[in-house]
Amino acid sequence: MKITFGGHACFLIESGAYRLIVDPFLSGNPQAAFKPDELAVQYILVTHGHGDHLGDTLDMAKATGATVIAPNELAVYCQLQGA
Repeated sequence: MKITFGGHACFLIESGAYRLIVDPFLSGNPQAAFKPDELAVQYILVTHGHGDHLGDTLDMAKATGATVIAPNELAVYCQLQGA
C-alpha cells in the first residue's frame, strides 16, 4: 500500500489496482501535489461538506466513474449532482 499526501487534507491511497483519494481539494490549492485530471481513481472519500474537502469530488467522479464515499447527506448531494 502506498499513501501520498496531496496537500491540505488530501491523500491518495494506492493498493494494487485500486486507488482512493481522500478530500480531493486540488484545483486552486497551491499545496496540491497533483491535478484532478492526472488521477484515475475508483473511490473518492469525502469526510465532510466544506469546500476545502469536497473540492474536485464532483468533477472527478463524473470524469472517472469513481464511487463517492461520504456521510449520508453529502453522498445524496453528490448523487443528485450526477457524481
